[in-house]
Amino acid sequence: MASEWCIGIIGGSGLYAIDGLEDAQWIAVETPWGDPSDEILCGTIAGVKVRFLPRHGRGHPVSPTELNSRANIDALKRAGCTDILAISAVGSLREELEPGRFAVVEQFIDRTFARPSTFYTSGFVTHVSMADPVCPRLSDMAARAVAAARGKVAVGATYLAMEGPQFSTRAESRMYRQWGADVIGMTAMPEAKLAREAELPYALVGMVTDYDCWREGEAVDVAEVVGQMQANGALARAMVKNFIAALPESREPSPIDTALDDAVITAPDEHDPALMAQLDAVAGRLFG
Repeated sequence: MASEWCIGIIGGSGLYAIDGLEDAQWIAVETPWGDPSDEILCGTIAGVKVRFLPRHGRGHPVSPTELNSRANIDALKRAGCTDILAISAVGSLREELEPGRFAVVEQFIDRTFARPSTFYTSGFVTHVSMADPVCPRLSDMAARAVAAARGKVAVGATYLAMEGPQFSTRAESRMYRQWGADVIGMTAMPEAKLAREAELPYALVGMVTDYDCWREGEAVDVAEVVGQMQANGALARAMVKNFIAALPESREPSPIDTALDDAVITAPDEHDPALMAQLDAVAGRLFG
């Protein structure tokens, strides 16, 4: 059964605003997981509902290792989002992914360790599949939107999520290349996992800012990264407008909409009522 789109945009480093948003207003959303990174900017683009959340907050006050991704995803779900388009600055681990190019991510390697990575703790144990961690429908539309903005785009990238906030050592950067990673960042995990747990189709577009430090004699320079982020920002905003404008008039169901159907393993008589109350937005569909 077709439904209405409501697109959640998570803007990472370099994307702190959305162009062309009508009836825009910032709305505070409370969650049982704490405060999200910022209020959510709600409005419409070409008649489509849009919910924009700056991942690091306006002015970039939130460190990547201290992001409350559970609150961010819960807040977007509470705001009515049906799908999430995430945008993030990334370093390149491949010569052909030069600064300024956009990379649509297909797979992840999660090396984070200091962040809560699930909504489903003891009392409602749930195991969602992450074999295919992004939505192919959204990813394809995102790649087309970059191309329509005359940007250079690569598809099928593998994203290495590191803890941060420090950049990699050369040994780590070279090891990640050997693992098959194409780009590296600090924010997409556990964000993508939590989106799947919330039954939100998710796509990630990485904006390449630098070559990380695997190249001999080179190191990541923050000033250069920030400069490239600013250059990438205009293209990212154009990509978002193109993405929204090209959406089908109605939203056909996605298999990700029902990702929890066969994922809960805890017996009903062992469900934790307090935890279930926290899950009212991300898993409320299961509770009738």
